[in-house]
Amino acid sequence: MDVPSLMRQSMTLYRDRTALVTETRAFTFAEAWERGVRLANGLRALGVRPGDRVAGLEDNNLGAADLFLGCAIAGAVRVPLYARNARQSHLHMIEQTQTRVVLVDAAHAAEVEGLDTDIEGLSRIFIRDDGYEAWLAEQSDVDPELEVDGADWYIIRHSAGTTGRPKGIGYTQHDWLVNCRNWYYRLPNLQTHSVVGHAGPISHASGYLFLPAWLHGSVNLLFGAFDAAKVLAMMERHGVTHMFAPPSMVQMLTAEPTRSGRDLSALECLLVGGAPITDATALAGRAAFGDVLHQVFGQTEAVPLTVMTPQEWFSEVPGSQPLRAAGKVLPFARLEVRDEEGTVLPLGAEGELFARVESQMSGFWNDDELTATRLIDGWIRTRDIGRIDTNGYVYILDRADDMIVSGGFNIWPAELESAIADHPAVIEVAVFAVPHEKWGETPMAVCHVAPDAEVTADEVIELVRRRLGSYKKPGGVEFTHEPLPKNVVGKLLRKALREPYWAHQERRVAGA
Repeated sequence: MDVPSLMRQSMTLYRDRTALVTETRAFTFAEAWERGVRLANGLRALGVRPGDRVAGLEDNNLGAADLFLGCAIAGAVRVPLYARNARQSHLHMIEQTQTRVVLVDAAHAAEVEGLDTDIEGLSRIFIRDDGYEAWLAEQSDVDPELEVDGADWYIIRHSAGTTGRPKGIGYTQHDWLVNCRNWYYRLPNLQTHSVVGHAGPISHASGYLFLPAWLHGSVNLLFGAFDAAKVLAMMERHGVTHMFAPPSMVQMLTAEPTRSGRDLSALECLLVGGAPITDATALAGRAAFGDVLHQVFGQTEAVPLTVMTPQEWFSEVPGSQPLRAAGKVLPFARLEVRDEEGTVLPLGAEGELFARVESQMSGFWNDDELTATRLIDGWIRTRDIGRIDTNGYVYILDRADDMIVSGGFNIWPAELESAIADHPAVIEVAVFAVPHEKWGETPMAVCHVAPDAEVTADEVIELVRRRLGSYKKPGGVEFTHEPLPKNVVGKLLRKALREPYWAHQERRVAGA
């Protein structure tokens, strides 16, 4: 099976039904498909051939939907770029995937301007400015109906590697279909009236919900850039039934003053994932939206691994703590807890989670060395420390690596340390996760400086924001005149520095 033939079938079956809704416009399946066809032909005119990579940098808007459809029709491999990343990350993701064309919203154009002269093989940066609609209308509306095989590459999503540099993970046409199908397995079934709202970026987890909605003949609603009041108003106006949101967005939607006056009775499923969620946010979300909260856990390398319904989440189960769990093991996934030697441990024991699931990664894009460290005899090393109880609930207790998850985004300390170390006043620096009320976790930077150093926390924060992107900037900066703690071989002891901040936490991971 391949994506474009199934999408084309849905367009044929549901051509006059509403397929897409944005902040200002609505499109039938036939109208949305025609836009996708025109974009596909426009890409082909720019030299894109089946298998070529095409990147997109945008918010959840009409351009994002055009690219979702257009790449599939053209047989191109879509490479989502992340709007909150900095220029250097965009450069690496484009270069690493040998991307041929980049489409970018005008609002984000400055972030990639000139990269086509810096990256070999990148032939065009196409800006969706005021001339985009006219250019699209000039392209042919004849569907090329290219032959695509289920084993062909469909998308390359990015996850962080051990150094913090994004690592591409490719999905084939078949694997993306299986993956997206599994996301809905334990959620309320899609119906003819279903409206799937995309509050979280479709470049991230919300993108897994887009294709099933299209194939079923349901509506995909794109909210644009996230704003809690706007999202709630559009949820009410369009009768959203399904939606994905990371815990930080759940918190903001729950706290939004206009929420209490909204009729959100159509909502059947608010799927939460991407980061741990606190008991307080989960309970507040349930009080605000009712028994519609579901939880999902997984990684780009292997997802979904667990799902938990509201009945399973907000209940008392002897031998379990559902409120603290990350979900229950999915029937189509395998999870094991192993010790440092790789021995499988019994239920209830703590160790590293290993996973196998349909459509898991077959390897990191063009990185066999990293693949060998994370893919072991067909099992994915998640690098999460956890346990599984006798009722199938999965608990995430810590991370084997130093990764920080802030607002649902992965941040690696080494990347921040490299940037901060460029400040002339900083002798050495350590970055680690500390709890944060809004984002779950945030980076804390401890900088070793000379007694007479002239440097402020704001300078360090701005350095990271400018170099790496706003979501990676530290939530706090501390200065010390003493060398940072290290082990006998000189490695920074981040865990020793972070321990005081977690002293009263049951887990060494935090959620919003």
